[in-house]
Amino acid sequence: MGHWFHQNFVEPGKLPMLLALSAFVLTFAVTRLITRLIRAGKGPFRNVTPGGVHIHHVVPGVVLTVLGGFGAVASGRAGVGAGIWAVVFGVGAGLVLDEFALILHLDDVYWTEQGRQSVEVVVLTAALVGLFLAGFSPLGVNELSDDEQQGRLSIILTLVVNFAFVLIALFKGKVRMAVLGALIPFVALVGAVRLARPASPWAKRFYGNRHRARSRAVLRAYHHDVRWAGPRRKFQDLIGGTPDRAPLPDRKP
Repeated sequence: MGHWFHQNFVEPGKLPMLLALSAFVLTFAVTRLITRLIRAGKGPFRNVTPGGVHIHHVVPGVVLTVLGGFGAVASGRAGVGAGIWAVVFGVGAGLVLDEFALILHLDDVYWTEQGRQSVEVVVLTAALVGLFLAGFSPLGVNELSDDEQQGRLSIILTLVVNFAFVLIALFKGKVRMAVLGALIPFVALVGAVRLARPASPWAKRFYGNRHRARSRAVLRAYHHDVRWAGPRRKFQDLIGGTPDRAPLPDRKP
């Protein structure tokens, strides 16, 4: 076990990234636990409100991320310092992305439906870093043979083709597939050849006068959302907690 760990993480210089990912996931899990306890009014934890101003945990997260990033650049990829700064960066990134929705909407949407975006971004980030640790390289360069890697033309063509698949998937409104496809080209290829989401730029540009294609895109998106919306919501609720229900509109007598 020790030899495997040293061969796969220490020698390739991936140990700081593994420490950063572990700190990132652990920080997110602990933060969500604490915020759930605060929301339920249990335990000793309370919101930090000096002078009546609610200090969100994204604030110390930004500070730690900046410190960890500059520290990692200064310390290099090896040594105790690199590991320490990687942990600092991972903790900061976990605090920041836990409130990604707040940054996106510039509003305290932590326990609302929009707050689910934070959970989705954290899961996607952890998955991407995990894939990179597992040996996947951006845009599939790792899939080239030794002979192909010796030729710059082969590498450039591979990058261009895979990047084109990623852009098409993104243009078709398949953001998750595009992001994952940056590491796994087959995912981007699937997203590029399938029908676009109805509200995507691709659908607006190419399906405007193609009523059949537009109808198929709407129907496929509907079936996909019906099939996966429920399990995705349960997964997000399990990780991040159930958001508050929107208040019902007042009914006029």
